[in-house]
Amino acid sequence: MAKGMDQDPVELTEKIMNLLTDMVCLVDAEGRYVFLNAACEKLLGYSPDELIGREMIDLVHPDDVERTLDAARDVMHGKPRANFENRYIRKDGSIAEIMWSARWWEDDELRLAVARDVTELKRATRRQEAMYRISETAQSAEGMEALYSRVHDFICKLLPADRFFVALHDPMRDQLSFPFFFDGEERRQEDLPLREDGLLARVIREGRGMLANTGQSVCPVTEPGTGRDDNDWLGVPLMSPSGLLGAVVVQARPGAPCYRDEDLALLQFVATQVGSAIERMQEEERLFRMAHYDALTDLPNRTLFNDRVSMALNRAQRDQENLAVLYLDLRDFKNLNDSVGHAAGDEMLRETAQRLTSCLRDSDTVCRIGGDEFTVLVNNIHDPGDVDVISDKLRAAVSAPIELEGETFSLPVDIGAAVYPEDGEDVDTLLRQADANMYRSKRNDASGERTGDRTHCP
Repeated sequence: MAKGMDQDPVELTEKIMNLLTDMVCLVDAEGRYVFLNAACEKLLGYSPDELIGREMIDLVHPDDVERTLDAARDVMHGKPRANFENRYIRKDGSIAEIMWSARWWEDDELRLAVARDVTELKRATRRQEAMYRISETAQSAEGMEALYSRVHDFICKLLPADRFFVALHDPMRDQLSFPFFFDGEERRQEDLPLREDGLLARVIREGRGMLANTGQSVCPVTEPGTGRDDNDWLGVPLMSPSGLLGAVVVQARPGAPCYRDEDLALLQFVATQVGSAIERMQEEERLFRMAHYDALTDLPNRTLFNDRVSMALNRAQRDQENLAVLYLDLRDFKNLNDSVGHAAGDEMLRETAQRLTSCLRDSDTVCRIGGDEFTVLVNNIHDPGDVDVISDKLRAAVSAPIELEGETFSLPVDIGAAVYPEDGEDVDTLLRQADANMYRSKRNDASGERTGDRTHCP
């Protein structure tokens, strides 16, 4: 006779049930546990004795309660359910993701259910999807702010991330800046010195990731220690192909599951993607500035100016507004260059750019189109007379004395203006008209129709 054949069938059944790796349970019509096999302790952290008599729904994740009750009602009405997934709260507060199969035992009015823990499988699937999405986002995001926000959204699906921030390290000042900081909500975090006794300092100085609890050590933007014994702080170096940029950090609230080595590896993958994206966007920004800004004055160049005028014209046409384009020329600039040198001439151009910019609103645009010539876009002109007021303001600012190479200079400036729509309805026409008016102003000055101090003052 085979071994075990002479055992009591009830005892044998109980042994078999407790050998199963899947959890088996019976729930009565009121939703209370009446039987669980030993596997429940591994899955939920509770022994069978701790759960007998408790309501099943008490252990279900709050977000899954309603659909779990709906599924239970279906089963009790004779509709077996297979592969139903929901989340339970384990005894230690962590979350178990479970796949259920259940049916109604009519004779005894009990729900018989078999549960399998699919937490790791679901986590691996989400992690793989998040890695793909993060990599995709890093390649396609239009700006760093959008990248940080979307990466944070992905991280929250994989890790406890009640606090998440990106810290950039300035080695010259040994300071940290925080382009993205989330602490319950996105908020601004002021720049801070890199403290030598902080967790961030160790991550950045040593260039390696760290798991820690804030009861052991405190970073500059972490509140004093919580006294927890598990790892609630996770930081990794933010690396780009060119080197270390800073760190990426997540922190969990007290009571959340502790971080593990696999979480460290995940966050390092994220940081690598972010670091590569930062370097790529910085290079794109550098190339954009080279193509659209004047290297000497850092003003928009002709290409960018034309784009802005085109957009402003579309807006002005839609909103029935006026705008003005001004053309400016520094008279006697060549003489200044020849007399005191090109370095002083460059300084004059930079000073002129700053003076023009300081006279205008942020919505207006100043451009250096080459040599000693500048153009200005002024949006939303309310009255044609405003253009004369603006021109006089710019003329006074530019021609104010400036000291160069020990001498004081005051260069005259000629200004011509064209107003949309009276003087033109496209970029080229407005610029030609403003240029023509500027040369007309120059000729009028030369003929003595306008007077003023327009020579350099020794």
